[in-house]
Amino acid sequence: MPDVAAAALIAAAVLGYLLGSIPFGVIVTRAAGAGDLRKIGSGNIGTTNVLRTGRKDLAAATLLGDMLKATAAVLIAAPLWGPEAGLVAGAAAFVGHVFPVWLRFKGGKGVATYLGALIGVAWPVALAFAAIWIAVAAATRYSSASALTASLLAPLLLLFFGEGPVAAGVFAAMTAALWLLHRENIGRLLEGREGRIGERSSPSPGAGA
Repeated sequence: MPDVAAAALIAAAVLGYLLGSIPFGVIVTRAAGAGDLRKIGSGNIGTTNVLRTGRKDLAAATLLGDMLKATAAVLIAAPLWGPEAGLVAGAAAFVGHVFPVWLRFKGGKGVATYLGALIGVAWPVALAFAAIWIAVAAATRYSSASALTASLLAPLLLLFFGEGPVAAGVFAAMTAALWLLHRENIGRLLEGREGRIGERSSPSPGAGA
């Protein structure tokens, strides 16, 4: 029934958005007494900026939280309302992270949440995404370049692994959004001014998760 299907997708979107909007970076840094993350470094709420506090444990906790909130959204919505609802929930979690209602819609750049949605939808593709990220990071030491490359290939990998055009299309849209969010990083990469992984002194925003 169309009305039921529409209601399920709306419910999935709301669920995903609310989970995605949980600002783990802000929560863990405050809880650990590291201050307000939005006043540190780039002001971004993602993992890369948490690293600028000098606390790798907090960065790891942020990465895990920002990933798993999207994974949870998919794994809750899909069994309840179907695989398309799972995709909607994952995409909505990505939107929630980027535009969290609790932080006046000023969030992160969505890399970890993108990966978390992939884990819920197709974990082999998520592993491939992580492998690509690590390979590019090892070669270039640019977090942003790693995220951009992995996200660009993710929709193609979804097709390769047989997840279908709908899933590929949803993640292609998320990839386009992620690239748009990283437009300043892209400009700095082209100019050779982008901060590299491990450069705590760099004031420029990294590929915040």
